[in-house]
Amino acid sequence: MTERGRTRAPDRGLRISMAATRYFPEPGMDRTDAQACNQQEVLRRAVAKVVELGRRRGVDTEQMIQMLESGLTVTGLLEYLLSQNNYPA
Repeated sequence: MTERGRTRAPDRGLRISMAATRYFPEPGMDRTDAQACNQQEVLRRAVAKVVELGRRRGVDTEQMIQMLESGLTVTGLLEYLLSQNNYPA
């Protein structure tokens, strides 16, 4: 159990690093713009990793988009992808 009372999902051997992204702003760019660019880069990398996980588990990008549009949460999508044991992580 975690500190919030939830049971942790079993470790399936998947390791995806979300290392910090550092964005160096261009001269004249204010701090808010630099932070927005950094957040966009982090989001882009996270989405790329979810797409790669889906590919490894036999779920294409369009299928994942349809699942999300039908109301599945991102957490639910990740749990679904991790439950697909037919394909290697």
